[in-house]
Amino acid sequence: MTRSVWLSDTSVTTSAKKGDPPPQDGRLTREIRVSDGPDRAGGRTIRTVAFPERRFPPGGGLAEYRAARKQGARAFTLWADAHRTEVFAQVVTKSAAKGSPATYEVLGAEGEPLALITREPAMRGGRVRSRWTVQQAGAQPVVGLKGRPFWWGVWWLLFPVQLVIVAGSLVAGSGDVARTPRRTKWRAGGRIVLDFHSGAGDNFELDVEEDGWDERVTASLLAVLDSHEGWLGSPWDTE
Repeated sequence: MTRSVWLSDTSVTTSAKKGDPPPQDGRLTREIRVSDGPDRAGGRTIRTVAFPERRFPPGGGLAEYRAARKQGARAFTLWADAHRTEVFAQVVTKSAAKGSPATYEVLGAEGEPLALITREPAMRGGRVRSRWTVQQAGAQPVVGLKGRPFWWGVWWLLFPVQLVIVAGSLVAGSGDVARTPRRTKWRAGGRIVLDFHSGAGDNFELDVEEDGWDERVTASLLAVLDSHEGWLGSPWDTE
């Protein structure tokens, strides 16, 4: 059975209005949610597995974090609860440099290694698309390429028009520009095992198509993917 994983911000998806102050009790509002299939009411089951939070460099703050992420670094704690009393998983950067491959390690609550996630940027090594490799501990690595070739072709054909839209939006304060293609499929033996695709609303969802994936790994992978939204995106870890 396919399991779907996505990121939700309860501060804007509940009765709270955008721009309202954060909860006074300091709880985290971003949730990584999972659906294991349909429910009896015709919708789908939904449960929260983690609450992601960026982790600032030692002695640093938001400015230092943003400077590090420009070089490709990421650092997250995925909490098991909104009040940060128990760690679900962690993401740390093993290696990263601007314009070069970046490797992130997924760790458990006690620091035990669970997986490696490697992002190789587009336009490098003869590749046109970004390449994502996920290697779960004790398993073979799986590779996915960002975006479908057809939609990349359409996007580049429309690029001159989008430049005009961008210029107009700077003057008028409005205008929608097409996002770069993001769908990514990971295969093993010709089978699709992971599928990152457009879901409900503006969310992208990660479908886990086969058993054997550690939920801490897939939740961490989603957090990393959503932090690499590309041009014109709004990564969750920069706000």
